[in-house]
Amino acid sequence: MPDRDAVLQALDQIIDPASGQGLVTAGLTRGVVAADDRAGCALDVPRGRKGDYETVRDQAEAALKALPGVQRVLVVLSDDGPPPPSPAQPPRPRTAGLSKAAMDQGRPKAPVPTDRPAHVRRVLAVASGKGGVGKSTVAVNLAAALAARGLSVGVLDADVYGPSLPTMLGLSGKPEYVDGAMQPHVAHGLKAMSVGLLTGASDAMIWRGPMASQAITQMLTQTRWGTEAAPLDLLVVDLPPGTGDVQLTLIQKTPLDGAVIVSTPQEVALADARRGHALFQQVGVPTLGLIENMSGPVFGQGGAAAEADRLGVTYLGDLPLDAAVRQAGDAGTPVVVTDPDGDMAQRFGAIAEQLAASLGL
Repeated sequence: MPDRDAVLQALDQIIDPASGQGLVTAGLTRGVVAADDRAGCALDVPRGRKGDYETVRDQAEAALKALPGVQRVLVVLSDDGPPPPSPAQPPRPRTAGLSKAAMDQGRPKAPVPTDRPAHVRRVLAVASGKGGVGKSTVAVNLAAALAARGLSVGVLDADVYGPSLPTMLGLSGKPEYVDGAMQPHVAHGLKAMSVGLLTGASDAMIWRGPMASQAITQMLTQTRWGTEAAPLDLLVVDLPPGTGDVQLTLIQKTPLDGAVIVSTPQEVALADARRGHALFQQVGVPTLGLIENMSGPVFGQGGAAAEADRLGVTYLGDLPLDAAVRQAGDAGTPVVVTDPDGDMAQRFGAIAEQLAASLGL
């Protein structure tokens, strides 16, 4: 475990270009973490100066990576602070108004690295750069295939703007709240939580980024996924498409043991898959593999395999376009459960076996 004092000392060796002081002495560090094999913090820099501090952030991450026992590092830049004073204009006279502390309550803060959810051994993200590639269908069926191997598996529907988990698992009704924690629904051997269970089925999620991030944080950390006596082996997180606020919140809120990227074979989807891989690569989350979904005459085939080779990641396999998969999802039971001996279930099972091996499960 890295020593907290060593982490602070390493950060203070990096000079703030504005003040000439170390980052800690200058008061720029917040939420310093030194736990297990991880170290990190948030850097509060003057508003509008985030771009000027990217090199400083890189220096801070390099200094932390050099510490004994540190394997994973994350330094997050936040420019929520006040703008730097302009020497060209005289200071304005003070007027009555809310205090900075009061104003800060309503200002979204950059998430800082914390620990994984209680009693969860591994966290796997299922991502796609583009919507409409069947990512949620793949996530649910992979979770079911992993559960069929005897693992304790949960699924978190992090697609707050288009939650599909309740439909695909046949779930409804708000979760119970017991002893300060939400109780996940259980369906087909999977523990499940979705914003679709916390709101009405037809409610539109008209949320800004900070609201979506807060919802993800609540479901991630306030759900009783497991217990000390019966921990959850794996939490599968179905991410929304793209590389936005929800993805960054998840990455910053919990250590991810790996990510799987789902794409259809055509170039327009593969280009977005590339961006997703670049995001995970930048923040140190391993991409465990690429899956080609809806493979066949309609969208083509082989594109994801070639892209995986270009990116230097594992090609996990192809999943043909099959009406049975869609019908099973619409009916609320994954095809892995309805037809465990069928071709599609065997394909999902083969991918699940590779992922379990990569995750040490």
